Amino acid sequence: MFGPTKIKEEPIIPPETLYQQALDDMDGQRYATAIKSLEKLSRQHPYSEYNEKAKLMEVYANYRIGRFDEAILAADRYLALYPSSKEVPYVLYLKGTSYFGQIRDITRDQQISQNAIDTYRLLISNYPDSQYAKDAGEKMVISVDQLAGKEMSVGRFYLGNGQYAAAINRFRVVAEQFQTSTHIEEALYRLTEANLALGLLEEARTAAAILGHNYPNSSWYKEAFELLQKQGLSPQINQGSELAQLKKT
Repeated sequence: MFGPTKIKEEPIIPPETLYQQALDDMDGQRYATAIKSLEKLSRQHPYSEYNEKAKLMEVYANYRIGRFDEAILAADRYLALYPSSKEVPYVLYLKGTSYFGQIRDITRDQQISQNAIDTYRLLISNYPDSQYAKDAGEKMVISVDQLAGKEMSVGRFYLGNGQYAAAINRFRVVAEQFQTSTHIEEALYRLTEANLALGLLEEARTAAAILGHNYPNSSWYKEAFELLQKQGLSPQINQGSELAQLKKT
């Protein structure tokens, strides 16, 4: 009979040795190897003076090799352990950019886009003077556009299938929540189109009027104007409409 299998004990390596190994591997862009040394350092010496730097390096190394989920988890661990660190803005930036790096086309679930926005917003609101705030803001604009694009895609699908009320709900989300996106003009046009199809003439006229007021040179406004003209109508803001609040002063 065979006896119980002995678990091979992991040799304990001094923390400074593991840290230096990780540094050397990082310098040589051997990030996967560096991560192994960093994880061993955390495991063998959880209270080492090198631990904070090691955990920061772990976030960056995972990010650099595209292990975005691992980078996000490493970032969360760092933020939980060192919430007052001067490196928090950098870690938030890496976390947000790890979400951003996973954003795909608008036909997919956009929770990742929302996660990127939430993380960048946290960075910008809490550390507006950080060197990472500007780039985070630019990436947040792109992430917002992804979310708006998803709503537009679903809205167009409903519109094409004659589900006008459902389409209106999607286009309103874009018009009300994503006003800085590149989809705002089309959203207002589609609101004109869908409301006309439902016979909600005042809502259609309001959407077109808002579009014309905010974006007078838009090709979407020209189309909305022509759409109303065919019905013998003209753009006019109905102050009782919730859309009226979208008028820029």
